[in-house]
Amino acid sequence: MTEERITRTETAEGETHTHTTVIKDSSEGGSKSWLFLVILLIAVVGGIYVFTQMGGAEVAKDTAIADAAEQVGDAATKVGDAAEEAADTVTGGE
Repeated sequence: MTEERITRTETAEGETHTHTTVIKDSSEGGSKSWLFLVILLIAVVGGIYVFTQMGGAEVAKDTAIADAAEQVGDAATKVGDAAEEAADTVTGGE
């Protein structure tokens, strides 16, 4: 947007002086908008990257829990077998 201001001054002798001032808005807003969009894009891409990495960590954690549960089950089976053998030894296999 451009604005024009005209100022008229009259001296004591009756002379009139006219001064015209033209004010033009700068167009810097466009470059700031592009900078904001680039920063926003970087933030979105970074967020997606972080969330995909966290998803991989969840899978690894779930796998570790499943493996631990399997090991506990195997240990319980061994304890049960040992208890049976001990009972057989004490009772003479009856």
